[in-house]
Amino acid sequence: MVGLGAGGHAKVVIEILRYHQDYLPVGLLDANANLHGKSVLGVLVLGADDLLAELKSQGVEHFFMGIGGIRTQKPRKELFELALRQGFSPITLIHPTACVSDFAKIELGVTIMANVIVNPGVELGQNVILNSGAIVEHDCRIGDHAHIASGAVLAGGVVVGSMTLIGAGAVVRQDLCIGARSLVGTGAVVVKDVPDDNIVIGNPARAI
Repeated sequence: MVGLGAGGHAKVVIEILRYHQDYLPVGLLDANANLHGKSVLGVLVLGADDLLAELKSQGVEHFFMGIGGIRTQKPRKELFELALRQGFSPITLIHPTACVSDFAKIELGVTIMANVIVNPGVELGQNVILNSGAIVEHDCRIGDHAHIASGAVLAGGVVVGSMTLIGAGAVVRQDLCIGARSLVGTGAVVVKDVPDDNIVIGNPARAI
């Protein structure tokens, strides 16, 4: 398989890969030409995304996402969909220290980092990131390409729209809806619904 992206997020994913012996990364692709020829935790950066077709012809079948998302999830979404169009299959990676319920539904390409908790009834869309130490309580639904950052807590029944970021250490009260393409700031405490395309910060969280 090939990794898409060669930044800091890629390091964390590559470490998870070391626990999954079924997959062998042949290299990484990144648009930053300054990274080409270098390595990330021993995995070579082969070049840019235009190498995807060549790698597919050489028998590479799978990919993982090596880029995270801070302000926007759009680059991750576009790269994920590019790889799908090229005929690659995304893999789901779960760190062995994560506690993931057998009664959670997980779509393709999800990455679950160390010490994450995912409880029964949770639904995770494609290309979701659950970063280190995040807690996703029972019956939460998280849309495609969303990112739940390190240490964030979603209480029971929270709905998170596609391409939304829940920032590090943020807390979302039970049964709320966080709209698509929104951003919940670091450490925010969300006590009411957040519409699509909004940024909220603070305790209690307010729109800016």
